[in-house]
Amino acid sequence: MREVAIAVVEFEDQFLIGQRPPHVALAGYWEFPGGKLEEGETPAEAAIRECREESGIEVSVQDAYPTVDHQYDHGLLRVHFLACSPVAPGLQPSTPFRWVPRSALLDYKFPEANAELLRSLTNR
Repeated sequence: MREVAIAVVEFEDQFLIGQRPPHVALAGYWEFPGGKLEEGETPAEAAIRECREESGIEVSVQDAYPTVDHQYDHGLLRVHFLACSPVAPGLQPSTPFRWVPRSALLDYKFPEANAELLRSLTNR
């Protein structure tokens, strides 16, 4: 089982999301910044590192959402969702990331492992 950490970055009721590139699994889907845990790394450390590497936004972890185990065609994934805040609010993320209002989150297609989290964030 692969473990990944996801930085669910919220600022002023907007969330940081990016689109997956064409050459990877789930190409074209949208996602919160995140990625695989490196050896010896905690989920919080991985979420902070991945967010910085992918979007250029430095974050701090505030809390944790429930962890999800999800079976994809390409394998079993344990997903650690971490509630994060930007350290320096107001920064613009690097492409392909953008800030999206909470009310628009469900307009974007996310991987299935995000379903419960998205329902929780949008109260649906």
